[in-house]
Amino acid sequence: MKIYKTRTCILVEKDEQCYSFHEDWDQFINRDDLFAYANERISVKRPINDAEVLKGELLAPIGRQEIWASGVTYYKSREARMDESKDSGGGDFYDRVYSADRPELFMKAMPYRTAGPGGKVNIRKDSKWNVPEPELTLLVSSGGKIIGYTAGNDMSSRDIEGENPLYLPQAKCYDQSAAVGPCIYVSEDPMAEDSEIHLEILRGDKQMFHGQIEISQIKRKFEDLVHYLILETSFPSGCYLMTGTGIVPPNEFTLQQGDEIRITIDHIGTLINFVA
Repeated sequence: MKIYKTRTCILVEKDEQCYSFHEDWDQFINRDDLFAYANERISVKRPINDAEVLKGELLAPIGRQEIWASGVTYYKSREARMDESKDSGGGDFYDRVYSADRPELFMKAMPYRTAGPGGKVNIRKDSKWNVPEPELTLLVSSGGKIIGYTAGNDMSSRDIEGENPLYLPQAKCYDQSAAVGPCIYVSEDPMAEDSEIHLEILRGDKQMFHGQIEISQIKRKFEDLVHYLILETSFPSGCYLMTGTGIVPPNEFTLQQGDEIRITIDHIGTLINFVA
């Protein structure tokens, strides 16, 4: 099933039927048994007829959740990070991160710095090389359980990150540097490993880039990423964790104002954002 956050309600979609709830977002989603809970709630509700209207009012599916991110979890990401930092001597740094038991984890965004479906994402004014990073994003409960999935965009300034690994917070964390949506996909079973992530970048009517990858190509288990995330950090309202990217546009590409970014993940749908 899919759970949407709209301007007026929580929308739950299952088997092509939609149900609305006027409740606190964080209390509704932050539970280890989210699938069973939502399934039970819709079983005693009447479906609504104006779901398509409500889907036109989608917000980022986030309340008080922080967004964290994982780095260098795909081989393609390892190659890209090593390439962009080779002149600064950081290439070996990313190779060791890729091979280490402990993953790279960093704070990405607070809700107020996050764009939703149809919203605008930013590129830094002091950067000349900016890309989106399409990532399967985990919804983790305050109890540390993976309870859902969404699409995430980890906007990145590759020239700043490549200049020095210690500049990563500036390359990754700024206003509207993250986007999530369009919904939370909730299932009894984990996301299938053959699920695909697609990235398409449009500039006007022209497709500037398209890439895809299966989530099976990720090096680390999602449970291991969550283990390190919550090891010494609490999340009273739950949190989101971006799991890294395996889709990297060519080095000569950089985003421009007005570009349209489309991230599609099987079972979840398409997150569309525009560069401000």
